[in-house]
Amino acid sequence: MKVLLGFFLLITSFGWTQVEPYQVFTSKGKKTSYKKMMKELQKADVVLFGELHNNAIAHYFQVKVAKNLTEHPSKQLIIGAEMFERDQAEILRNYVEGNIDEKEFEKEMRLWNNYKTDYKPLLNYAKENNIEYIATNIPRRYASLLYKQGVEALDTLSVEEKSWMAPLPFPYDKNLPAYVKMMDMFKDSNHANENFPKSQAIKDATMGYFITQNIKPNNIFLHLNGSYHSDFYEAIGWYVRQYNSNLKIKTISVVEQAETKSLKEEHLQKADFIIVADSDMPKSYE
Repeated sequence: MKVLLGFFLLITSFGWTQVEPYQVFTSKGKKTSYKKMMKELQKADVVLFGELHNNAIAHYFQVKVAKNLTEHPSKQLIIGAEMFERDQAEILRNYVEGNIDEKEFEKEMRLWNNYKTDYKPLLNYAKENNIEYIATNIPRRYASLLYKQGVEALDTLSVEEKSWMAPLPFPYDKNLPAYVKMMDMFKDSNHANENFPKSQAIKDATMGYFITQNIKPNNIFLHLNGSYHSDFYEAIGWYVRQYNSNLKIKTISVVEQAETKSLKEEHLQKADFIIVADSDMPKSYE
């Protein structure tokens, strides 16, 4: 994060105006400002922040957006994330509330390899500012079980295990473009069976369900997830609407392009706001 900020300062100090590490666009491809984006996000109940997992600009903006949402005069911020799974929700809560220390937290949690560089800054911001942080994702082993043995295999789980996922049977529409595209992408591989998109859908359903279960009146729920889980207003967004159609959702998607001056046609309508990052920017991992 410090490296990225230093890069921004370097650009400013030398006046290299032709170097634009990012640009914010509306869904229709019109340039907009971060300030205008935040003004719209503050009207939402749920903000789905679709990231590229190894993109430093995405993680920089996640912290920045969270800080600005914290300043809302009448709404309280809640944060949730794909990166933390429901069976470890209590460990996450205890860490944020100060009941366990960092060493114990990192020992007990199944943390992503890029946790320390990409997710720890925002988690610690939540901890320092008493912001509720929710684990929203299904434990990966159960999505894998569905993929290998079908939806029926989830019925064999214990009551406790079922509590870590969206209620069964969970709604599923195989004709949603995201799942149709997923099947098409893997049509010539071993993944090409109907359980593959379903194994992704149970993740989306679980994240959508626990967003709706944890949001309260006068809250803004900022959720971090891979962009594929919220692009084109599908996946998590679709499930949020299934579980609570009254919630107002705004979406962000981070994309990479060789130049940031205009938005490529393929990215139009991906989200309410699309942050284009210069593809030459360093990655947090390869």
